[in-house]
Amino acid sequence: MSAPGGSAGTEPGAVVAGRAPRPARTRVARFLRARRIRARRTRGRRLRRALIALAVVFAAPAGAAVVAYRLTVIPEPHPETAMQSTVFVDSHGGYLGRRGPVDRQEVPLSQVPRHVQEAVIAAENRSFRTDSGVSPSAVVRAAWSTLSGGGRQGGSTITQQYVKNALLSPERSLSRKAREALIAVKLDRTRSKDEILAGYLNTVYFGRGAAGVQAAARNYFGVDAQDLSIGQGAALAAVVNIPSYYERAGSDAAVTAKLEHRWEWVLDAMADSGAITSAQRAAARFPAFRFYPPGATDGQRQYLIDVAAKEAAGRLGITQDELARGGYTVRTTFDLTAQDAASEQIAGLPPGKDTRLHTAVVALVPGDGAVRVLYGGADYARQPFNDAIAGAVEAGTALGPFAGTRLSAPLSGLPRAAAPTPYRLAAAYATAAARGSYARPYTVERITRAGRTLYAARPHTRTAMDPFSAVLVTKRMAAASGVLPAAFTGGAGTRTLWRTTYDDGLAVTAALFARCPARHGHTARTAQLPAGAGDLAVRVTTEVRDRLEQSSPGAAHTPVPASPAWGSGPVP
Repeated sequence: MSAPGGSAGTEPGAVVAGRAPRPARTRVARFLRARRIRARRTRGRRLRRALIALAVVFAAPAGAAVVAYRLTVIPEPHPETAMQSTVFVDSHGGYLGRRGPVDRQEVPLSQVPRHVQEAVIAAENRSFRTDSGVSPSAVVRAAWSTLSGGGRQGGSTITQQYVKNALLSPERSLSRKAREALIAVKLDRTRSKDEILAGYLNTVYFGRGAAGVQAAARNYFGVDAQDLSIGQGAALAAVVNIPSYYERAGSDAAVTAKLEHRWEWVLDAMADSGAITSAQRAAARFPAFRFYPPGATDGQRQYLIDVAAKEAAGRLGITQDELARGGYTVRTTFDLTAQDAASEQIAGLPPGKDTRLHTAVVALVPGDGAVRVLYGGADYARQPFNDAIAGAVEAGTALGPFAGTRLSAPLSGLPRAAAPTPYRLAAAYATAAARGSYARPYTVERITRAGRTLYAARPHTRTAMDPFSAVLVTKRMAAASGVLPAAFTGGAGTRTLWRTTYDDGLAVTAALFARCPARHGHTARTAQLPAGAGDLAVRVTTEVRDRLEQSSPGAAHTPVPASPAWGSGPVP
């Protein structure tokens, strides 16, 4: 008996009466068709979800970058970058030396010739004027180099280099590189290109110990940045790439040849960009470099810097330490040509066997007080004591021409001084040359910083000798020498020798004495002057006058006027 509905008891696999079997692929087709219908219905929703996901993927980093940019603060330059040195130059701008912890002097961009600026841009970052402060490709290369352990990668913009050199630490890491890029972008948006370029040129390292273009110009070519030629500027721009290597240019033939090739490349780029004309490109010549490493410096010049530094600090009302790190330029009154002439003459006298000859030379401008020569010793390292300024030299007959004259302050005590300093006696003779007008000696002509004059010297004069007495001194000297300019030689026996010569334009005083150095338990003691000391005094004073006349025509050898005051009457 069958079950109700005719299906009960049907064997598995049996065919139900009146129905055909349904193939499996039909069921699959219906399933796929249903899926397609469902997909068409949900396509818009899924597309929106995908776009939202992509937006989140891209927006998250962008948002993070925006937040990071807003939170980024442009730091102040680190202390090492802010440090500067003070440079001392002679009356013609010749380099004397420097003092300070870092060989760097800041100069405004207006004092850096345009062709020097363009040379650096051509060598380091040709898109500087138009870029946003970063180079994406350089950032990627640096990141890959850091991750892969590769070498240093270049290509940073000038803005990035400035940030790296002046505002950040030198560590190499992805975080520091990212921060560098953020600061560079913010710097580019908040500062002018000229401000950024000025900061870069004042801090980038050029080799030879020089940080900044001003120190580099002096160390490589012996000039100020504002005086750099097109060829010199292009050479400095070429050096920045590898300063520790190129700093030997001029003394290493291989380095010089390689730098010249890069120099040509910089000039070609400048010509292509229109920074220089084709005529200027053709006229450019590879410059001559100062020798490097430098030889032993003239130890005698340190005496000049000592005196000028003390005076400059006093004029500005600061300490000498503050002066040294203040970035000042101190133009002194000294004439290096005449100073070197004195050094050469003194070095030409053979040293004594058991004695040491001490020589002091002072050259002053009568009626003004400017000190042109101040020779205080041959070697500061061996003897920091300045014989010209502080040395007490036995006068003997050196004061003879002042006998019977009335002297007022600050010369009033001079006739009673048994051992005056050469500086003081030179000032007294300069007073006689100026008809009795005493001019306070000075060694600092001008002090500037960043192109601004902070101090300019003015003569300080007062009457210290009546005109008749001044004429009397001059007549006595002229009678003793028999020639003009007036000259007088005196001293204390064979122990000291003084020689002074002067006219209206210059007074030169030389003082010589000898000492037996302390040795074998014996203290230092006075010794007799060596043979030839008198001739040396004449040569030194004459050579100093001649050199000053050559370097500053009219500053020396001024003819003594034929006036009644200089008459030829009897000499008392």
